[in-house]
Amino acid sequence: MGLKVIITGATGYVGEGVLLECLAHGDVEQVLVVGRRSCGCSHPKLQELIVPDFLKMNDANEQLRGFDGVFFCSGVSSLGKSEATYTRLTYDTAMAFAKAVLEVSPQATFIYVSGAATDSTEKGRQMWARVKGRTENELSRLGFRQQFNFRPGIMTITPGMRNPKWWMRMLVPVFALPAPGITNSMKQVGLAMIQAVQQGYPKNVLEVKDIKVLAKG
Repeated sequence: MGLKVIITGATGYVGEGVLLECLAHGDVEQVLVVGRRSCGCSHPKLQELIVPDFLKMNDANEQLRGFDGVFFCSGVSSLGKSEATYTRLTYDTAMAFAKAVLEVSPQATFIYVSGAATDSTEKGRQMWARVKGRTENELSRLGFRQQFNFRPGIMTITPGMRNPKWWMRMLVPVFALPAPGITNSMKQVGLAMIQAVQQGYPKNVLEVKDIKVLAKG
């Protein structure tokens, strides 16, 4: 039996890249994209579940049953947001979704896309880093079979991605070329997620170098 995975954030940069890797991977049998709007993609493996508000998942819970992996790629910028607003859109949303999945698929591996320089102590000066650190910490305590927090750096674009803006297509290669130590390809991120479900990893917080190692299988 192939893997059955859930992806959120497929209308965004990371989620679209992960989706393309899952659709192309021979070990992935089914992909359920959960989002506020359609990802605009059609594929024999792909199903969609439209959920206007992740904080109100009760009516959709049953459709999350029986999955092996959850790739939570949703996220927003903290720019211009208060800590309360950013917490609701980041921590509250991720926790509500994770709890909904845990209720019906406790055997799943839950992977949260965080970010480089996330603050695991939850006490640093950067608001976004504290909130993401709290999210990582709380997710790890929920009780999934496996839970990983991915902290990719610069992520280079996978061919076929439609969501990146024109300026991303121009600037990402410019910043990535001189900084391989803080750069992952979207392909590496997607493959590492699949490998994490299949074989696990010794650490639950994966930095750039860990993602590269896991992507190789």
